[in-house]
Amino acid sequence: MPVPWFLLSLALGRSPGVLPLERLIGPQNTAHCSPGLSCHLWDGDVLCLPGTIEPPPGPVLVPTRLQTELVLRCYHETDCDLCVRVDVHLAVHGHWAKPEDEEEFGGASDPEPREPSNASLQSQVVLSFQAYPTARCVLLEVQVPASLVRSGQSVGSVVFDCFEAALGGEVQIWSYTQPRYQKELNFTQKLPDCRGLEVRDSIQSCWAALPWLNLSADGDNMRLVLDVSEEQRFSLSLYWDQVQGPPKPRWQRNMTGPQNFTLNHTELVPCLCIQVWPMEPDAIRTNLCPFREDPRAHRNLWRATRLQLLPPLSWRIDAPCSLPAEAALCWRVPGGGPCQPLVPPLPRENITVNKAFGFPLLKGHPNLCVQVSSWEKLQLEECLWADSLGPLKDDMLLVETRGPQDNRSLCALEPSGCTPLPSRASTRAARLGEQLLGDLQSGQCEQLWDDGLGVLWACPMDKYIHKRWALVWLACLLFAAMLLLLFLLKKDHVKAAARVRRALLLYSADNAGFERLASVLASVLCQLPLRVTVDLWSRRELSAQGPLAWFHAQRRQTLQEGGVVVLLFSPGAVALCREWLQDGASAPRAQAPHDAFAASLSCVLPDFLQGRAPGRYLGACFDRLLHPDAVPSLFRTVPIFSLPTQLPDFLEALQGPGAPRPGRLREGTEHVSQALQKALDGCFPLPGVPGPRCRMGPGAGDLT
Repeated sequence: MPVPWFLLSLALGRSPGVLPLERLIGPQNTAHCSPGLSCHLWDGDVLCLPGTIEPPPGPVLVPTRLQTELVLRCYHETDCDLCVRVDVHLAVHGHWAKPEDEEEFGGASDPEPREPSNASLQSQVVLSFQAYPTARCVLLEVQVPASLVRSGQSVGSVVFDCFEAALGGEVQIWSYTQPRYQKELNFTQKLPDCRGLEVRDSIQSCWAALPWLNLSADGDNMRLVLDVSEEQRFSLSLYWDQVQGPPKPRWQRNMTGPQNFTLNHTELVPCLCIQVWPMEPDAIRTNLCPFREDPRAHRNLWRATRLQLLPPLSWRIDAPCSLPAEAALCWRVPGGGPCQPLVPPLPRENITVNKAFGFPLLKGHPNLCVQVSSWEKLQLEECLWADSLGPLKDDMLLVETRGPQDNRSLCALEPSGCTPLPSRASTRAARLGEQLLGDLQSGQCEQLWDDGLGVLWACPMDKYIHKRWALVWLACLLFAAMLLLLFLLKKDHVKAAARVRRALLLYSADNAGFERLASVLASVLCQLPLRVTVDLWSRRELSAQGPLAWFHAQRRQTLQEGGVVVLLFSPGAVALCREWLQDGASAPRAQAPHDAFAASLSCVLPDFLQGRAPGRYLGACFDRLLHPDAVPSLFRTVPIFSLPTQLPDFLEALQGPGAPRPGRLREGTEHVSQALQKALDGCFPLPGVPGPRCRMGPGAGDLT
């Protein structure tokens, strides 16, 4: 869940939380000391010349800490300026020198250094003050009594009143002694503006009516409302506040009266500040930086940060604001693994935004990347040389460490750590350890870094990868050849198994017994790899479409799919065929409403008469009911099979060229033969065998 934007309302004029300031009357500067010290302020300013650091001749008085306080220097009740009071804390450093005779004759010294009696210390302390556009230096003489002279002891402080400064500005203060015995103290302070001090009625530049500024959430964005009266004219500026260097302006507008602005949430960064001032000469500019602690602004800052390579071996981090971060080099290998830091041997570097840094390298490499971390959290990682030197390489990085007496040790950087070479470990580098050492000695490795105590080498691994992949490809080719051979051996079987032929069975319903026999034949054929269509299983469609339309549709679909039409001849069917051949298309007698055979003759006969029947049609009859020679000669242009005597040949012709293997065909033949024989014995028993009899011929009825 995103952090909701805070609601910030600031009055850039008088505020109930302002600080009261002490008032100093008169233009003169003064100085006063802690009890026990004596001090004197030199008249006028002095030259700011720190000089070089000198060794102390004995105990000396030096500044140790600076403190500031804001006061008002007033010339009249309503005519004051902001002033900075400086408090310099002092301490004694160093010891008294030993007497010359004691050093010459080596006399024993006291446990504590002896200090001359009635020896006070005197020091000249310089305060240097800089605030654009002014710079001043004043000199303070401070004397410490002998009773307070103890090395390392704080003796008190001296206070200077005061340095005048502008509201909202920045001041820098230095303190050192003349002569200088240590590095000067440095203190920087950002001064408040009119809204933070009780100066509205004292400083004339704050008399102008300042606007009210309101920041509130507007969805994901921020709404900035500047409440200004219609007759007042103000300027508003957005800028990036820089720790080093001048601010970077974003935009500025002059306006009159109340104004509303929307700030996109992606533009908010911690250093984004708002500056507003009345359009008058020498007006006080009020600054507000409300996003310094906002989490979303910090996330936007890292999103806007970029790493840039500066040829040949320098880099820079570009960001709107300063970043508390460190940078280090790491080594990335192909495959998506984590980038392994090279610390040590390479050092980390503190980052200064928009400043060029030099890599401690001899040569760039595409696998070298830069990691930028803040508070031990990785924020950025980029392989700067990937664009100029190409994609990542499968190189092995060797780390060489040099010890005393020219001792050397080598290890290979891997995801599991740095593997010593040679090694008996089971890692990739350990298996190729001897070859890698040989490549290093023969000059095949590229030197990336050398500081006298360590070296980084990048050794190519392409040739070892090619050898390994050559074996893998050979194994794959052998496996593919075996699969192809197996496929060729199984090709016919696979085709036969995948192909199921369609068969349309036509018969004449001479009687119920023959209809049952045709149904048994269709059922057992369906158990083979055949799709059988028969009018017995489509009576509803047959009644709805009519026999002629149903047969025409089934015949077209069967022949389009490469199937076959089976004409099952019976005495009644033969009689119908003869009548059609004699009388043409007009049938001599009415047929049953579901008799598809009679209706089909109008489509079947043209195929036979025009020679289109071979390959599309098959004929069949039953041994006990009809001899094949009884079938009209026109229909004997296609094979006529007597069942079940010629059942194997019938099934082979029925299934076509993709028939199953002989073993499977033999099993199917036996099953069909048994089923047909059982149906024949039940409906058409042999002479002398008791059982139901079937009357044959046209118009025959049911079983008798």
